[in-house]
Amino acid sequence: MRVTLVHPAGFNFVPGQPDFTVLANRLAPLGILSLAAWLEGHGHPTAVHDCLGPQAPATLEEHVALILATQPDLVGFSATTSGFMDAADMAALLKAARPELRVVVGNAHASSLGAPLLESFPELDALCLGEGEGPMLDLADGKAPADIPNLVWRDGDRIITNPRRARLHHLDDLPFPAYEKLADFPKGYHLPLFSHVKRLGATMITSRGCPYTCSFCDRTVFEHVYRFNSPAYIYAHMKHLRDRFGVRHINFYDDLFTAQQGRITELCQRLIDEPLGMDFNCIIRTGHTSDELLALLKRAGCLMVSFGVESADPGLMARHKAGVTLEAVRETVAKVHAAGLRAKGLFIFGLPGETPETFQCTSDFILSLDLDDMNLTKFSPLHGAPLWAECVAGTEGEFNEDWRLLNCLNPVFLPKGFDSREQMTAIYNAHIKRFYTSKAYQHRFGERLWQHRRSLLHLLRHLPQTLAAKRYFGSKGDGDTGSYARHPRQPVGLQPRPLGQ
Repeated sequence: MRVTLVHPAGFNFVPGQPDFTVLANRLAPLGILSLAAWLEGHGHPTAVHDCLGPQAPATLEEHVALILATQPDLVGFSATTSGFMDAADMAALLKAARPELRVVVGNAHASSLGAPLLESFPELDALCLGEGEGPMLDLADGKAPADIPNLVWRDGDRIITNPRRARLHHLDDLPFPAYEKLADFPKGYHLPLFSHVKRLGATMITSRGCPYTCSFCDRTVFEHVYRFNSPAYIYAHMKHLRDRFGVRHINFYDDLFTAQQGRITELCQRLIDEPLGMDFNCIIRTGHTSDELLALLKRAGCLMVSFGVESADPGLMARHKAGVTLEAVRETVAKVHAAGLRAKGLFIFGLPGETPETFQCTSDFILSLDLDDMNLTKFSPLHGAPLWAECVAGTEGEFNEDWRLLNCLNPVFLPKGFDSREQMTAIYNAHIKRFYTSKAYQHRFGERLWQHRRSLLHLLRHLPQTLAAKRYFGSKGDGDTGSYARHPRQPVGLQPRPLGQ
């Protein structure tokens, strides 16, 4: 069966502003690339269409024409919450052109909501819950829907949710993602600016699941059972990217790269003994990374480590990021710098319980840490996260359930402690300006100008967009969502339905 896998663009910034995200960071869609390699390995010709790719057209109609040109028998969308309505609109256009074409949607939004989505979107034939390899292969093999675990499907007027299947425990059995199916990879894709010093980069994910339970995180796809690739597999994957595509820097986007420290120790030793000439970045856990491991990461080629902090308010940390303390964060930054690595802190603005005062505490803390970089996202409630029910209940604040804006870039949730979303945007932008114009950051940036010449050249090549971004983050903001209408077909208040109902 011919299969085409699609990564919908969705809404990637804020209403009324240009999309700066692809300027700063265009990543390969690893989910559909992995599925493509898996299906090809089982004899099913597979095409990949990235709606955020460097050669992507501007309209949904043009995307649909390109998808139809691949002559698929089955189209699979991998859609986040912010991208789901784009997937639904394209599915409707595909069905209008070819009513017999089968359309299935997977990823976090489908996995967290399940059957109610099919009730609301008749253009969709099925949903894949959880890991997609099993159900997509079964569909491509022509199995009856009733015999496919992890599938939600239509039986006439009924919508049926099949039982879940066993998780994939041996990730080394999976092929490397089919990067070659992306137009202009890796040159047309780029890692976050100023996060790498070598020219061509790529992303890898070497594990599934996470052993921790943060209040804001959706675990409905890979769940909490932690599984991982072996050091030998990771090394071979890195070598494949270097030898075939010329990649010299890897960003490991595991939820927690060092959760199983034995495999990282072995991988680092292999990279030291048999160097590939590659750098990499990864995510560590505050308070759970030793001096010895950090030194080993550095010797193996690590440039920067990131770690989640979320807030500097003790009450918010205890509520949303259990097990992390401010003292441990400071110690982690000191250890990272002592090992010669760059330190990047990850924070969330606007969680339930946030106030201007708690965020001022966080902003002051960020400036005191002497971080090499930081990422501050705006809190977006996710259907499969523990916080979802609390946010929609309205007791902690006001929630605008607009799926397209749930991209961590819009103040969709207004905590009780703030007067307005305009106030939130002004506070957010003021912190962004404060951090990147601070003397400490400017000093480090100046010292690394030559290292980051490629990122600077990229910005110069896109100077109008760069200047527009500078103006936006230097403004007091307008609340971002005030003049933006929710998609007319998007339902509100859908609730996940347990298996068998």
